[in-house]
Amino acid sequence: MRLGVLDVGSNTVHLLVVDAHPGARPLPAHSHKAELRLAELLDEDGAIGPEGVDRLVATITGALQAAEDKGCEDVLPFATSAVREASNADQVLARVRDETGIDLAVLSGAEEARLTFLAARRWFGWSSGRLLVLDIGGGSLEIAYGMDEEPDVAVSLPLGAGRLTAGWLPGDPADPAEVKSLRRHVRASIARSVGEFTRFGRPDHVVATSKTFKQLARIAGAARSADGLYVQRGLTRKALEEWVPKLTAMTVEQRGELPGVSEGRAAQLLAGALVAEGAMDLFGVEELEICPWALREGVILRRLDHLPAERAALG
Repeated sequence: MRLGVLDVGSNTVHLLVVDAHPGARPLPAHSHKAELRLAELLDEDGAIGPEGVDRLVATITGALQAAEDKGCEDVLPFATSAVREASNADQVLARVRDETGIDLAVLSGAEEARLTFLAARRWFGWSSGRLLVLDIGGGSLEIAYGMDEEPDVAVSLPLGAGRLTAGWLPGDPADPAEVKSLRRHVRASIARSVGEFTRFGRPDHVVATSKTFKQLARIAGAARSADGLYVQRGLTRKALEEWVPKLTAMTVEQRGELPGVSEGRAAQLLAGALVAEGAMDLFGVEELEICPWALREGVILRRLDHLPAERAALG
């Protein structure tokens, strides 16, 4: 069947169309993406303003038309931290439902972490042993650990690259004192959760997903995305520690000229690097591997897992 996954994230609204059936690897067929940066459109009360809601509704309408054009049998719509934490989330969801006919499922942070972990587990397989999975989004950082497809522990922290950039790093280039303050905040926030993971023992394999980690790996020398999904890509803490001061000194425009860094994400790259560096340091990770699959693939895989039972119930 052809499925569409509509991901309303803190940075982008992304429709991923895949051809899939239970027991098989989902094959990407089409991608439709628009950058909204909802995490940066919250007002002083934490609400998504009228302009942001208008843009969200219009973008979802366009994505649904793309899903219809590509022949999707079903669309799985979900939203993450920007909508989840908006003070007017109920009103936003109601308007989206009234104007598009879509009921956005709002994932909790723990659900995000669990579904991303599922995607990483399926990608790397059982031979990877105990997995530690890190995912930096626009609004939050997800961390999950476990031996099975369901992690033993999964947490979400409000340390997304977009959120931190908007709240802590207004300057261009960044003020070194503000970078230092953000670094301290990031590390204190992550440190509160480290004990939940370390009691399970050291992981056998550490992996990271998300655009932020992919861009950091690319500027540190990893292969281009054009080289394909199956090229192994990694990121070392040593390389990251060397890049943080360089990114601090750069303007947003200069960061946007780095290999693999999109213009729309350049402003967030420094905050993302501080989160990545802090997580790797506090968890004692010297090197991690980039996983091509993440939350969207986890949502697809969970849907496919449930499909046989749904079909059996229908007779």
